[in-house]
Amino acid sequence: MRHSYERSFMNTIQTQMDAWLDDVVIGLNLCPFAAKPRRNQQIRLDICYATEDDAILEAIYHAFVHLTQTDATITDTTVVVVPDALADFDHYLALVEATDALIDHYGWRGRFQVASFHPEYCFDGCAPEDSENLTNRSPYPCFHLIREASMSRALEHYGQDPALIPERNVACVEALTPSQRQTLFPWINDDQN
Repeated sequence: MRHSYERSFMNTIQTQMDAWLDDVVIGLNLCPFAAKPRRNQQIRLDICYATEDDAILEAIYHAFVHLTQTDATITDTTVVVVPDALADFDHYLALVEATDALIDHYGWRGRFQVASFHPEYCFDGCAPEDSENLTNRSPYPCFHLIREASMSRALEHYGQDPALIPERNVACVEALTPSQRQTLFPWINDDQN
C-alpha cells in the first residue's frame, strides 16, 4: 500500500513539473533554449526526497556526476526537484550557494552552472507579490544544472540579444490575466497571483 502511495505522489510531482516545463518555461518562452532539449527528451528530472541539507547536496552532486558521465545528446540538462524540503526561500538560497561552491570544489566552473527556481522565488529588491518573480517560480524548489557548452551553442544560434531575455520575460508574465496566472501557477497563493 505504501509503495502505491509513494508512486502516486511521485507521479504527481512529475506531472506538475512536466506541466511547468511545458506550459510555463516553454509555453511562455521564458527560456528560449528549453524547447529543443525537451522535445529531444534530454531534460532529466531528478526527484530528491531528502529533507536534510547534506543529503540534498549529495543528490545534486550525483546529478552533476551523471552529467559528467553522460553525453549531452542523452542528458543535456538536469533539474533536481526537492519536494519535501527547502520551503523557506532563504534556506533554499543557502543551498544554491552551497551548490555553486560544489561546482568550484570539484573543478566544474566553466563546465556547469546552476539556475534557481522556487515556489516563493523573490528577486532581490522585489516585493513577494511582484510579477517578475513568476519568471523563477516553480511548483517545488529546483536546482537546474546547466552545461555551459550547451548554453554557448544555444546562444550562438539565438539570433537576438540574450541580455533582453529577462526584460522580455517580465513583460510576458506582467501581461498575464489573473485567470492565466491561476492556470499556470496554481501552487501560488491567491494574494500573489
